[in-house]
Amino acid sequence: MQIQVTSETARLNGVIVHTPGHEVSLVHPEIKQELLFDDIIFESQAAKEHRDMLEVFQVAMPSGGQVFEIVDLIVEAFEQPDARELFIDKLLKRHPDRLVIKQFRNELIDLTPVSLCNFAIHGVTPEIRGLRMHPSPNILFTRDLAAVLGTHIVLSSAAKVARIRESILMDVLIRFHPMFASVRNRTIRIPDADTIEGGDILIASEDVVLIGMSERTSFSGVMSAGRSILECGFREVLIVDIPKQRSSMHLDTIFTFSSPNECVAFPPAIMDRADNVVALTMQDGRVVTDLKNSLHAALEEALQRDMTFIKCGGDDEVMQLREQWSDGANLFALAPGVVVGYERNVRTFETMREHGYAIMNQYEFIDKYKDSGFNPTGSEKIAISFLGHELCRGRGGARCMTLPVSRIG
Repeated sequence: MQIQVTSETARLNGVIVHTPGHEVSLVHPEIKQELLFDDIIFESQAAKEHRDMLEVFQVAMPSGGQVFEIVDLIVEAFEQPDARELFIDKLLKRHPDRLVIKQFRNELIDLTPVSLCNFAIHGVTPEIRGLRMHPSPNILFTRDLAAVLGTHIVLSSAAKVARIRESILMDVLIRFHPMFASVRNRTIRIPDADTIEGGDILIASEDVVLIGMSERTSFSGVMSAGRSILECGFREVLIVDIPKQRSSMHLDTIFTFSSPNECVAFPPAIMDRADNVVALTMQDGRVVTDLKNSLHAALEEALQRDMTFIKCGGDDEVMQLREQWSDGANLFALAPGVVVGYERNVRTFETMREHGYAIMNQYEFIDKYKDSGFNPTGSEKIAISFLGHELCRGRGGARCMTLPVSRIG
């Protein structure tokens, strides 16, 4: 499969996910905030909801489209001794528990690929008694690990200690897994002291990229990545300053594309703000900045087309706040004008209906297209709702839980 993504809404052909496993059962109330969770989630129900979401993906994708579980990719990469050694040595360099890890370095290197993968995600392994770390439940949100931009890939640098292991695992995959061979030498890395996460990176077109400056993506991370992206041949990078708060931890928690000319936006943080967007371009080898009045105006100028912003939660301010909290703006496009999101965000779906979207639940979509196949025409717009009563406790929607590596058309 060729790794390439040139649009947020081109038809999905390959995506990396993680179905919740034992790591979420290791999160308890006393450590949940340290692990960036507002609540504890229950493994069996969350896993079922996730598998149901993946069935929608599989029906919507073209023949040959693939859903990759990240644990399978990690195990395959760990088949190489150098990959296992790199993972452990990077833990020794970057993780706060490095002194504990150092005591068990040789035992960790001797673990089988499966056991080392389990340790990386669960924080424990029965093969090494006395070694215990926190689990990595946030690996559910594979979006934050990287972002494919054209034929390049941006490697995230996690802002929080709880996600350091995930960043290292993604680095190992890029360096060692055959899937990433074509982008191995096209990887954008930022300095270790800076931070950037995939939820803040959106690819608006083949030559325009958006980066949110959030609580998880630093100013220096934005500027470092922005320059590198321009040097890779992109025409423009739009830097969007967003509120530095838990409810809007990444740009995609308040803004996503639903079609090439439509976006779903949380009004207070996107539509009601001004002078919060800076355009980066490259002129004569140097980065030039230009302050824009709004994201809407900046996008229309950059993309040279009219853009419609659909309100998350509709017109009611209370519903906007409620539905943004349950990821109403965090939609994931399966094809142009075909998106999925949590069914609990009723007002957001009603507002999309007003903008010409047919509303279907996951079962209706699967029943209609499972046997005949889904062939998007580009003229029919569909918003698909799926159940996520446990998944939404993790504070991330469909886009957060997906890392597209291939889109076509």
